[in-house]
Amino acid sequence: MPLDITITLSDDDLQRIQETIDKGKTALATAGNATQIEEAASELIEKAREIDLPEFITDRVLKLQILLNMVRDDEWKLTEEERNSIRSALYYFVDPEDVIPDDVPGIGFLDDAIYAEIVIQELQSEIRMYEEFCQFRIAEENRRRNRGLDPHVGREDWIADKRAILHARMRERRALSRGGRGWRMRLL
Repeated sequence: MPLDITITLSDDDLQRIQETIDKGKTALATAGNATQIEEAASELIEKAREIDLPEFITDRVLKLQILLNMVRDDEWKLTEEERNSIRSALYYFVDPEDVIPDDVPGIGFLDDAIYAEIVIQELQSEIRMYEEFCQFRIAEENRRRNRGLDPHVGREDWIADKRAILHARMRERRALSRGGRGWRMRLL
């Protein structure tokens, strides 16, 4: 039978997380760090797939893949500032000062899972828009193929319209959430 556990993070805990994000933003100023952060996050995801971890940890760490996909998807066309914001959120996973070293048996990925959950919640709207974009792209490719059309002909045109709508909605929701109640990390 599943068991739900609630963890309450203090303002100091949240501040420490924000400091790591800010540290990631600073690290991105150095050439090559963006790629290093992406690669390290990708390696963490692969490691989580290979190691026998508790399901609640694996599920959360594997959700980070969508963030990597968002950053790397040339057709999604995030601004460089948005990409760097996501990369700075991923920085926690490459930070050598992470709370629990990953090589501690049994619990090394616990802090990563908690942090992943926070990031996924904070970027929920952005992730939802990206997932809608991916679903649209696949459906439109299939629709065009079924009609005997090459899905690559005029591709940027049919993708651009949908992307523009989703980007506008994503950025509007982000702006609204900044003025909302409660704490929000300064990711985007």
